[in-house]
Amino acid sequence: MTENHNPNTINDASPEELETALAANASDELGRLQAELEELKAKSAELADQYLRAKADAENVRRRAEEEVAKARKFGIESFAESLLPVIDSLDAALAIQNATPEQLREGSDATLRQLTSALERNKVLAINPAAGEKFDPHHHQAISMVPADQPANTVVAVLQKGYVIADRILRPALVTVAQG
Repeated sequence: MTENHNPNTINDASPEELETALAANASDELGRLQAELEELKAKSAELADQYLRAKADAENVRRRAEEEVAKARKFGIESFAESLLPVIDSLDAALAIQNATPEQLREGSDATLRQLTSALERNKVLAINPAAGEKFDPHHHQAISMVPADQPANTVVAVLQKGYVIADRILRPALVTVAQG
């Protein structure tokens, strides 16, 4: 019986053949690792580029937002000022009238007050003017005094000065007298 000898088996390989096979295997492995390294370098460069672009975009967004806030602060009152210009025009016109009668002055003052009130309301500035008998609200009213009155205790008797609110924020509370208990 003869044995089958395969020249590719390690036991049958000569040291030279073994060294050549190992070198070829190492060369293949080295080539694969170099290719993988190049691929990872390319991916790393791509991610670094994406990061720098995202960082630049974020910086641009931040800068634009700061510019918008600065413009809003600078020009935010522009709409309000524009709504007051007709009031100024009316006052200028009233002062230009020589020898105005008290009736003309009263009529002009009433019209100008309506213009001013309308301008304030368009800009969300609303009057706080509680009616007599309305319950006292310390968030909107400031009691100047308590007076005896024929109405329930802690209700508004009279308004001494209107208050004003802008978008749910008190600019000035209404000054009121309140009924004693």
